Amino acid sequence: MKWLSALLLSVLLMGCSAHTTGISVDSDTQKVVFGDNVLGGRLMINKAGSHHINGLMQGIVSMTSRYAGDQNLQYRFYWYDGQGLEINGSDSPWRQLIVHGMDTVSVQEVALSPEATQYRIQIRQASN
Repeated sequence: MKWLSALLLSVLLMGCSAHTTGISVDSDTQKVVFGDNVLGGRLMINKAGSHHINGLMQGIVSMTSRYAGDQNLQYRFYWYDGQGLEINGSDSPWRQLIVHGMDTVSVQEVALSPEATQYRIQIRQASN
């Protein structure tokens, strides 16, 4: 019975992870993690920056398509405090983005909490 439970859990986790695989960008270290080699080859992250607006952090990420066709993408921001801990309830919903062939676009979002001092953005291909 334990073996069957472990097998079912691993299948569920594989299903979930495949849907969220993509590109992750950390604002603090500027580290870009490519979890999807196809998307990593089609999209270049230019810069992850930030500003403050009325005491709230605004994250801005610039990216360029390396692909001639349109890319239907989704992105989401996660916000962290000064200790690097994720701020509860701060993750945004997945937002839609179409990047046209060889175009450069920027996405941005403002944190809901003044405690936010850094962010991470995740970008993935939209499911059909």
